[in-house]
Amino acid sequence: MQRVLFHHQASPGLRGELEALAARGLEVVVVPVADRAGLAATLPTAEVLWHVLEPVTAALLEAAPRLRLVQKIGVGVNTIDLEACRARGIAVCNMPGTNSRAVAELTLGLLLAVLRRIAWLDRETRAGRGWALPEELPDRLGELGGRRVALLGMGAVPRLLAPVLAAMGAEPVYWSRREKPDAPARFLPLDELLATSDVVSLHLPLTAETAGFLSAERIARMKRGAILINTARGGLVDEPALLLALADGHLAGAGLDVFEREPLPADHPLLARPEVVVTPHLAWLTPETLRRSLVVAVENCRRLAAGAELLHRVV
Repeated sequence: MQRVLFHHQASPGLRGELEALAARGLEVVVVPVADRAGLAATLPTAEVLWHVLEPVTAALLEAAPRLRLVQKIGVGVNTIDLEACRARGIAVCNMPGTNSRAVAELTLGLLLAVLRRIAWLDRETRAGRGWALPEELPDRLGELGGRRVALLGMGAVPRLLAPVLAAMGAEPVYWSRREKPDAPARFLPLDELLATSDVVSLHLPLTAETAGFLSAERIARMKRGAILINTARGGLVDEPALLLALADGHLAGAGLDVFEREPLPADHPLLARPEVVVTPHLAWLTPETLRRSLVVAVENCRRLAAGAELLHRVV
């Protein structure tokens, strides 16, 4: 029986699916991130780590002498100490594409929520103030149709989003390090894209090169009244510069699923901004994503046991 540590919380439905994997030779132990004692008790016997968001550090790896595979549930591996894994001979794999539809759909949801102030209007209506709104409110609302939406990056998520945006009457454009001949949107140089787009949506991996990509200088170059959407990684954005741009009206709003520090502190100034819509880094999280992810994760466990080539190996 192969022992697998799933380092995340699991819903009742997911727990049932994980328990059923015993019939396929996998003993999956669910350890929520907050359960430090459970993690310490499970790591010494774990052969495979199914990793979601909590950083996989060198210290964590040291506590897992039998570990042979870190399987990322998702794509980004910036939360894994790849060099420590390489030094220990521990394989690292990810699973591109499994969560792309979920992320694309929440990206669109955040964009619409910011344009129509849905979260703020919900709160006001529940408080009995929905029919006594500020007279300037209509000036702060807007439709997606007719707007230019910039996609920074052209991976799986932007490829799903671009046709949807076009179907809704928006103009999708994109920038990436290399122009993609088959991209479902028009390429623009970065400076032109920032200066002319009504919405900027981030879809870049977080690496040493992209950390702080949307800097204060680049935020200042964005079109006045534009909206920022980030369902990629919080470290791509200079958050103090974003807050200043929101406060002085240079940006009209933001929809954020990811942040420089997670969990986001309850007193973080972003949470006080009525034009900001936030979610707790769960763009990827749907039952459909988890089912697709389990297919890849289970197959890599099988391949690990058989000594076969692993899917989507990073290290």
